[in-house]
Amino acid sequence: MKKTKLFLSSLLLAGCIVTAQQNDPVVEAIVKDATENSQLENLAHELMDVVGPRLVGSPQMKAAGDWAVNKYKSWGIDAKTEKYGDWRGWERGITHIDMVEPRVQTLQGMQLAWSPSTGKKGVRGEVVALPTVANEGEFQNWLKTIKGKIVLTSMPQPTGRPDENWEEFATPESFEKMKEMRDTMNSTFRNNMRNMGIGSRELDATLEKAGAIAVISSNWSRGFGVNKIFSTSTEKIPEIDLELEDYGMLWRLAESGHKPEVNIVAESKELGKQPTFNTLAEIKGTEKPEEYIVLSAHFDSWDGGTGATDNGTGTITMMEAARLLKKHYPNPKRTIIVGLWGSEEQGLNGSRAFVEDHPEIVEGVQAVFNQDNGTGRVVNLSGGGFLYSYDYLSSWLDAVPNDITKHIETSFPGSPARGGSDYASFQAAGAPAFSLSSISWDYWNYTWHTNRDTYDKIVFDDVRNNAILTAILAYKASEDPDKTSREKAVLPMDSRTGEPREWPEPRSPTRLGGM
Repeated sequence: MKKTKLFLSSLLLAGCIVTAQQNDPVVEAIVKDATENSQLENLAHELMDVVGPRLVGSPQMKAAGDWAVNKYKSWGIDAKTEKYGDWRGWERGITHIDMVEPRVQTLQGMQLAWSPSTGKKGVRGEVVALPTVANEGEFQNWLKTIKGKIVLTSMPQPTGRPDENWEEFATPESFEKMKEMRDTMNSTFRNNMRNMGIGSRELDATLEKAGAIAVISSNWSRGFGVNKIFSTSTEKIPEIDLELEDYGMLWRLAESGHKPEVNIVAESKELGKQPTFNTLAEIKGTEKPEEYIVLSAHFDSWDGGTGATDNGTGTITMMEAARLLKKHYPNPKRTIIVGLWGSEEQGLNGSRAFVEDHPEIVEGVQAVFNQDNGTGRVVNLSGGGFLYSYDYLSSWLDAVPNDITKHIETSFPGSPARGGSDYASFQAAGAPAFSLSSISWDYWNYTWHTNRDTYDKIVFDDVRNNAILTAILAYKASEDPDKTSREKAVLPMDSRTGEPREWPEPRSPTRLGGM
């Protein structure tokens, strides 16, 4: 019977969980409060609109930690920030970009994170595109011509319409023609980079050394109006990400000989070494205080938008779940920790530091519940490679209302993660940790690391379901009379070696970053 349970894969919960447990006053109170007295909208407004994006090392990240600690304390929950390292401090200022020749037009874009500042006066120069060259010698000769100029470094896109828009409206022949054109352009652009004799990661530094006064790139995210906003690789000159429409226009003007000129004001501040930290809250256990349920989400974000769905929604889910638990389950059997991790975006650094610094907590973990892939309702739950995960997860899920669990598909025993989000840090250390994976809502194209990851993209009905789900799972995990098993399943075969895959090993965090 147990073997049958263990290897049941992709089981739709609606088929195995007919109804939630009835007459559990804690569950009923959690659902009622979350439905009638939700704090999610207010939490989202305060975090995304007031505090804003939470780039590691920025003043906004510190402000977010202070805000969360105060919010927890207002609910009667003990909380603190815990330093684990340092990061290059940087604060974004005003970005304003204007084309001034051959006509005047304000352009849409922003400086990349950690970009050097232009100061208030800005920089102005002719915009040139990367040349088409046959060899490295031709590229080196071109470099002699760019002193005082602004260089476009990304391939211009043939269309600003996402593929699904073409699929809906174009003829099949026209759609295929566009894709072939795009593939050809991509191939030609890559081959030209090879002809230059330089890697893409070295390009900006080479242009900077040759005397360029700014670099403009465009990292389109395959949707209307969305670009990925990451970090610069320049040291002295600003790097700007320009939205697709304006970028393509500049490229066409430069290529057609119209010599566009742009004025860039990109103000920012270097703040030196700044502390990087996790924000931790705790509801102390009464019977088994040295065993732990961890509610997990990363607190930091990239700063093109305000970090709403990556990972503001995971953050407010865990905070709302903590509020509900403190109010309706104030004396848990096991200790409940809420970990809002720092610097996840640079390599799971906050959670890896916590795992490394608190082996006694990791040893006592009953379960970790992590949410980090957008605003959608949870639709997938894997056993994470733990052999008997079905036995306890299915029992806890049985308490969750059917209108939530009917959307969730499970897979047991599953496999451990090797990165991606903070639950992987705990799994690598052998602690039962699980990803509450949500439905897409076009996350990857429209909000993941983009300039459009903002409050208005949050789907509060879905986030409310996730907060209820998380709170009930934490409650049932705390009440479970048994400690969860950590026995690991035999992992699938590695196609390259023909041997079973190995369990991931814990990795140390970066404790001094960006310097």
